[in-house]
Amino acid sequence: MKNNKKFYVYIILTNTNKLYCGYTDDVEKRYKLHCSGKGAKFTRANKPVKLVYTKEFSDKIEAQREERRIKLLSRIKKIELINSVV
Repeated sequence: MKNNKKFYVYIILTNTNKLYCGYTDDVEKRYKLHCSGKGAKFTRANKPVKLVYTKEFSDKIEAQREERRIKLLSRIKKIELINSVV
């Protein structure tokens, strides 16, 4: 039986104008956790303002690889990635 679970990479813009990247299987739930102060340590110190990017994957490992790739990008390249989807 094939697993149809989806995974997502997302980028959040914070109140300090920083970008936070993560992966999850439920973007809305994870974003709400970040906004409530129960998400990552980074988003407790840098409050989320807006979810600016999401990308869907059919495999957890693929999502984790993409998260890592994005985290290694410069800020300019992250902004270009965000703008390429808009």
